[in-house]
Amino acid sequence: MWDWLAAPDYWAARFAVQHLVAVGYLLGFTCALRQFRGLLGERGLTPISRFLARVSFRGAPSLFHLHYSDRFFAAVCWVGIAGSVLALVADLGPLWAWLVLWVLYLSIVNVGQVWYAFGWESLLLETGFLVAFLGPGSLVPPAPVLWLLAWLLFRVEFGAGLIKLRGDTCWRDFTALYYHHETQPMPGPLSRWFHWLPRPLHRIEVLANHGTQLGVPFVLFAPQPASGVAALIVVITQLWLMVSGNFAWLNFLTIALACSVMGPWLLGPVTPAPPPLEPLPGWFAAVVLMLTAVFVVLSYWPVRNMLGRRQVMNLSFNKLHLGNTYGAFGSVTRTRYEVIIEGAAEEGGPWREYEFRGKPGDPYRRPPQVAPYHLRLDWLMWFLALSPSYGRTWLPGLVLALLRNDEHVLRLLRRNPFPDRPPALVRAQLYRYRFTTRRERRETGAFWVRTRIGDFIPPLSLTDLR
Repeated sequence: MWDWLAAPDYWAARFAVQHLVAVGYLLGFTCALRQFRGLLGERGLTPISRFLARVSFRGAPSLFHLHYSDRFFAAVCWVGIAGSVLALVADLGPLWAWLVLWVLYLSIVNVGQVWYAFGWESLLLETGFLVAFLGPGSLVPPAPVLWLLAWLLFRVEFGAGLIKLRGDTCWRDFTALYYHHETQPMPGPLSRWFHWLPRPLHRIEVLANHGTQLGVPFVLFAPQPASGVAALIVVITQLWLMVSGNFAWLNFLTIALACSVMGPWLLGPVTPAPPPLEPLPGWFAAVVLMLTAVFVVLSYWPVRNMLGRRQVMNLSFNKLHLGNTYGAFGSVTRTRYEVIIEGAAEEGGPWREYEFRGKPGDPYRRPPQVAPYHLRLDWLMWFLALSPSYGRTWLPGLVLALLRNDEHVLRLLRRNPFPDRPPALVRAQLYRYRFTTRRERRETGAFWVRTRIGDFIPPLSLTDLR
């Protein structure tokens, strides 16, 4: 009866998507566990307890409305990590098991405030919710869920392409990559090399990006092998982005979505042989059809956004983060600025620099490979350099934490120049950064040249903050 919903040829696609999404969950829960105390904990920069006091469950659905403590948050993260590992090593078949992971991560994102206001958080939630309905490995894969995953990939790619085409003129005159590799939020080890590629190649990159994001997504819905080739092009593009910069798990999840479109001729050689498959039970087929109807309705808002003149990026239209709109880098900054935080043991200095784990600081340090891990404070420091308003809710708390040598906040940094006693003063300076040329790199060994612009935060003491 339900054979028309079955897609037996896509068993390998389901296997790949489920396992990659399990890795995505593992990254998300691990990142939350390692960073929440300094960012969101009881003594963090924006404590969850304060957020819960002013936002209702309806405004931010989360388990933490029932109870919050740092121990409970850590327990949620550990349960999520255990479930993610189980999904990797075993066939996490039951629908409820995947939905538990989704509820746990949704609970974190909805109280994560500014630290979780990134498109890849919503993408992990929407992808993870759909994966729950792919069923266990013993069942034939349901075709409608695979279509919904392909539709999600379409929105990710086409939305990103539209926002570029409508946004900054540098995407239309093919000069965006003259700047992007140098000014992106968190450059990687090869970003400097990409930046100094010949400019004609940069223009070809932009042209290829437009083709991949504006043309290829339509081919995802074509029969095989065309759809598989389109998915492969998406994967190659995402791998290119992964080696040229650090974008957390955005590229990783996009690759996972692309696997949902790949036929056995692509994934069969790299996945196990499928077992004998059972037909879809009637109740499960009915659930899949209801899910499809719900997402048809939810798609109204992202489609309206993409077709509208005032398209926005990375927006959730509901508190469950389902049916979102995506996109990135509608505008490209031409000049890189960095906020450098320093401390002094006494008035007059000497001033010593705090070093962050990922963001540029020491000009002689090679930009590290961070992705698919996500350094939340480092990313917010990039936004802070664009405008002080981005630090309105957390920057005063960061300065106060440094003046107190708060251990949880200091764990977010790479190096604390005051390990024995807190500094008497903390200040922030604004610098302009640019990549060294090949000649400058040979002569100095530096990766960056930086020029001081001026004060960003004047010297402050604990007395000043009181």
